[in-house]
Amino acid sequence: MNLPDPQAIANAWMSQMSDPGQWQSWFNMAPTTDANPLAAMMQDVGASVKPEAMEQLKNQYLQDFGDLWQEFLSGKSPDVADRRFTSSAWQGNPMSSFNAASYLLNAKFLNAMVDTVDTSSQQKQKIRFAVQQIIDAMSPANFLATNPEAQQKLIETKGESLTKGLANMLADMNKGHISLSDESAFEVGRNLATTEGTVVYENPLFQLIQYKPATATVHQRPLLMVPPCINKFYILDLQPENSLVRFAVEQGNSVFLISWSNPDQSLAGTTWDDYVDQGVIEAIHVVQDISGQDQMNMLGFCVGGTLVSTALAVLAARGEKPASSLTLLTTFLDFSDTGVLDVFVDEAQVSMREQQLKGGGLMPGRDLASTFSSLRPNDLVWNYVQSNYLKGNEPPPFDLLYWNSDSTNLPGPMFCWYLRNTYLENQLKTGKLKVAGQKVDLSSIEAPAFIYGSREDHIVPWMSAFSSMNILNPGKVKANRFVLGASGHIAGVINSVAKNKRSYWTNDKPLGRAAAKPQDGEAWMAGATENPGSWWPEWAKFLAEHGGKDVKPKAKPGNARYQAIEPAPGRYVKVRAD
Repeated sequence: MNLPDPQAIANAWMSQMSDPGQWQSWFNMAPTTDANPLAAMMQDVGASVKPEAMEQLKNQYLQDFGDLWQEFLSGKSPDVADRRFTSSAWQGNPMSSFNAASYLLNAKFLNAMVDTVDTSSQQKQKIRFAVQQIIDAMSPANFLATNPEAQQKLIETKGESLTKGLANMLADMNKGHISLSDESAFEVGRNLATTEGTVVYENPLFQLIQYKPATATVHQRPLLMVPPCINKFYILDLQPENSLVRFAVEQGNSVFLISWSNPDQSLAGTTWDDYVDQGVIEAIHVVQDISGQDQMNMLGFCVGGTLVSTALAVLAARGEKPASSLTLLTTFLDFSDTGVLDVFVDEAQVSMREQQLKGGGLMPGRDLASTFSSLRPNDLVWNYVQSNYLKGNEPPPFDLLYWNSDSTNLPGPMFCWYLRNTYLENQLKTGKLKVAGQKVDLSSIEAPAFIYGSREDHIVPWMSAFSSMNILNPGKVKANRFVLGASGHIAGVINSVAKNKRSYWTNDKPLGRAAAKPQDGEAWMAGATENPGSWWPEWAKFLAEHGGKDVKPKAKPGNARYQAIEPAPGRYVKVRAD
């Protein structure tokens, strides 16, 4: 089935902003009627609703709607707990509160209908996701005619809020995305990605940044950081107070980092093998040359972790073991449970992408951004529709959301290989795949691993991140360490020690005779201890354990072979996808 594209929904919303009736006519009817579009979705996947379950739902819906209607006629405001409708403008207006309550009632029964669909679990998940996209889009808070907060501001400002809102909407339509932050407040290299460093190597695929040491001595073995190529590296180096790069430098590490290029047509034929061999492996060899060290601490974040693990397995097959330790942040090695992203991956969708892109082409960054926005549409789409367009507000400056809108393209062949061999077929952990001419055996990576997962991660479920404990160093699980952080995929990782927010969980109990036994995530969590603040100091200790002795840092970046090209953050990170 075709899944709703949230950007397409938003574009259609823009065209219907002044008249929500056409959009909402089907949604506000009883969701158990045949005219509801859920029936079309089910027909699309060859599914059906069990008749007895439908009859039960219909009776319950009629009873609940009757009770709601009686409350409205008696002048009693319905109890609406959803945070979108809790303001006095909603609660103090009987018609608005009734609209909100009836919307939530219909949403409840549409979701209940999904539970009764007789189809496979994967198809049911797809239907549930598609229905939720439409439910979120149809909120009465998203339309001027049914949003009392926007109407109130319209009156208070004598129409100025609507004028500003329309201007904001037209500006975003020209940009091709909804503004999540005041984009004029940030500039990469001025107040983002400002940790001092130098680009010491580049090829068409990446630049290598060497950061200036900040301590009198540094660990002998350097640290190479491999960020995801699906977005910009400066998520690891936003501002000084929340920069993981700066923190690593201040902890006495000689830090190198890959800054991936933002592919254009000249890289449209680039493959996964290229990212591994000409990307990560090339960076490893350059760091070895500059540092004079055969081994280094290595870090991979998200897709960067998958890439660096693949690269280390390829190098192991070639007889090289350059990692003294491996850190994986919210990374898949086992793709058995890919969470909500599973709705985007099946044979039909992967084959379609392969037909479009496998021979060359680009997966546009805006499409990738739209996909990730669809995972949290109320937070990343409709919240800003209401604020920016209906109320005429300017979004406040927020570095993380600025980064979120700074999209990156991906080469088609690389993207298609990644989709099929990992998300669709889960081949990476099998030992059967060949990359850069070598079989990928992740168990051949002998470096001790620090594995991090985020408890509310909707992109890499933490139990999937935990499964790497049993893939790396099999039979030597004591060599690995797992830390679980609070919050999600990004906010959990970027949990600065300066702000000391949230918490994290550790479980360092000795395993005894079970040391060679596969670990179970639920059992690990049952024995874990919650610790306040950032997990970063735990990671710093791990790096120090595997960083070798402390030595005096080199006075200049690079060496005779690899000389300074330009100051960090370099040119590549400043290239925009749009």
